[in-house]
Amino acid sequence: MKYNIAILLLFFLGHSSSVNAQPVFEFRAVWVASVENIDWPSKKGLSVNAQQSEFIHVLDMHQSNGMNAVLVQIRPAADAFYPSQYEPWSEYLMGKQGMPPTPYYDPLQFMIEETHKRGMEFHAWLNPYRAVFRTSTSSVSPSHITKIHPEWFVNYANQKIFNPGLPEVREHVARVVKDIVSRYEVDGIHMDDYFYPYPDKKSTDFGDKKAFEKYGNGLKKADWRRSNCDSIIKMMHEIILNTNPHVKFGVSPFGVWRNKSQDPMGSNTKGGVTNYDDLYADILLWMKQGWIDYVTPQLYWERGHKLCDYDVLLDWWNQHAYGKHIYVGHGIYRAGTNAAWKDKNELPNQIKKLREYSTTQGSVYFSSKSFETNPNGWCDSLRNNYYALPALPPSMPWIDSIAPTKPIIEKLNDGINRLKYTGSKKIKGYVLFTINEGQKEAYENAQMVQLIVLGKAGDIDAFKWFNQKKRLFVSTVDWNNNVSDWVEFK
Repeated sequence: MKYNIAILLLFFLGHSSSVNAQPVFEFRAVWVASVENIDWPSKKGLSVNAQQSEFIHVLDMHQSNGMNAVLVQIRPAADAFYPSQYEPWSEYLMGKQGMPPTPYYDPLQFMIEETHKRGMEFHAWLNPYRAVFRTSTSSVSPSHITKIHPEWFVNYANQKIFNPGLPEVREHVARVVKDIVSRYEVDGIHMDDYFYPYPDKKSTDFGDKKAFEKYGNGLKKADWRRSNCDSIIKMMHEIILNTNPHVKFGVSPFGVWRNKSQDPMGSNTKGGVTNYDDLYADILLWMKQGWIDYVTPQLYWERGHKLCDYDVLLDWWNQHAYGKHIYVGHGIYRAGTNAAWKDKNELPNQIKKLREYSTTQGSVYFSSKSFETNPNGWCDSLRNNYYALPALPPSMPWIDSIAPTKPIIEKLNDGINRLKYTGSKKIKGYVLFTINEGQKEAYENAQMVQLIVLGKAGDIDAFKWFNQKKRLFVSTVDWNNNVSDWVEFK
């Protein structure tokens, strides 16, 4: 396969000197929540044109803020934002569960295409076990799985929750994931923190007694519940690996695995809830076993928090990376909620702190709509400083470590250079790097200044960089963010 892009040397790119220390590889993403129409669509029953326009706005806003990925919730409650043979259309789309968009389109396919046009990654976010968000008011279709197999579900805290202890439940969720990764070019499958539900003081114990009696296999109940979550994560890993091995698999757990008071391996925190003991999610086991490719702990506390200090938790997670990627979950929605979150330096300091760790490769922000108001001026901070230069998501060599063929620069008439790619591997596009004259050709010395997405023309002011005593390089990049050898503009 051969790709050509003609590049005219006229385009101006300017950045202040304050952005010199930005990494070339960094995951920069936003959660886009559909449940309760938190982020997108903004409300139920919008026209198709309005739905699409809103999503394009979401992408453009986040791209302008320096993001390179979105995590979009396509299965908030055993429903779908795409045509599915297993689960009905989401009520958060047209207002009634089971109702397709009219005129018809496939929202998931549309979102993937629009995201990829911008060179950004699309991670399909699924809630694993929530089936009915609010039993008193949610729209539930006659074809919904709670109607077909009511014996699979537990009523808890005004919700219907899949019983993770039932093998048929795990098989159903596995079928849903396999369907997505076999039909859509998603870059990742993302599961959030809702495994077993968060404890609810008004509810009795989670009603899985019969399942435990049948499948407990001599384990203590807490260990059995954890083994059920282990099983579904392992199944997801194997299904993705066997169906579409280029798809990444990540989980965004609650920020505290265990407190040190509960376990010597735990963090020096006093979290009232923990993954291991309350949600029965043993995240560390999943990372050790290689069942997940990245973890996004929800570190929604401020630096210096009395019970759960951001800095303490950041350090703890970095000590337990086990060779996988860590992307920090930031609670940007908390802007202005208390004195700490009224401090304009809180988020910038969190970003600066995580960049001190080689084992932390980026950030994810909850959630999209919070960016609409430029809280505490943080959008300005990202655009003009911390994310002023573009970055590629870090590659995952255990998924794919083969770099694409380097591009060829052809010098044409009238100052035009043409980039050619003659390799067979599918690529995302071309990446431009600059390095100061006299420095070694290495990523730690480089600045990424532009990503030219395949199929789009891009202009490069090569002379601008030459005049600043910088060397300009171009490389190809694939969808796992493997970068080819660099080729220098002369």
